[in-house]
Amino acid sequence: MKNETIMIVDDEKDIVGFVKAYLEKEGYHTIEAYDGASAFRLWREHRPDLIVLDVLMPKLNGLELCREVRKESRIPIIILSAKSEEDDKLIGLDIGADDYMVKPFSPRELVARIRAVLRRHNTSAMGSRIITEGPLVIDVEAHRATVLDEEVSLTPMELDVLVTLASRAMQVLSRDDLILMAEGDDYEGYGRNVDTHIKNIRRKISDKTKDWNFIETVYGVGYRFQARKKT
Repeated sequence: MKNETIMIVDDEKDIVGFVKAYLEKEGYHTIEAYDGASAFRLWREHRPDLIVLDVLMPKLNGLELCREVRKESRIPIIILSAKSEEDDKLIGLDIGADDYMVKPFSPRELVARIRAVLRRHNTSAMGSRIITEGPLVIDVEAHRATVLDEEVSLTPMELDVLVTLASRAMQVLSRDDLILMAEGDDYEGYGRNVDTHIKNIRRKISDKTKDWNFIETVYGVGYRFQARKKT
């Protein structure tokens, strides 16, 4: 079963019920709203994974709602509309919608588009994630690590090792597992090289702060990431 929650927003209750039944059959959770104002409130309260959004609605239309949501979030949005003109589609996409479907629509196509949009969004989110542990901040997409807002000059390999450890905080990783997760099956180096990378990471971080430890050696096993302030 899927864990994603889809918000369905349309003033036509029959359409909401139809989409809800189909999505739940496919394993999605759903939240329903019948006007833009209540949809905005429910979105802030529940933070769903994707919004399926009609354009013509009372109180706050779909385009206005899309604009308001985009001020705060990059949540995926698929617009459903009876308007099929190219200009209407372009307006929807220009204000931040991820996709645009014209009514009447195929529920199978809607589900396929939801899957595709979520897949693209989740892949992008993985690449752009920020890891924060104490004074250490790692911007994965920017390939950049800072401590107390000062950049740590890490080699690509050192950064890969640090990201791998920090992504699995408190988990003990052996040298071989660490190098495999960081560099993949094609890495041709020696597992013991990880020790040198860890040593360099520790030294470079300690140049920025001597008050914190981040990487713990688990003797006979490997390494564990744990941000701890020295006592």
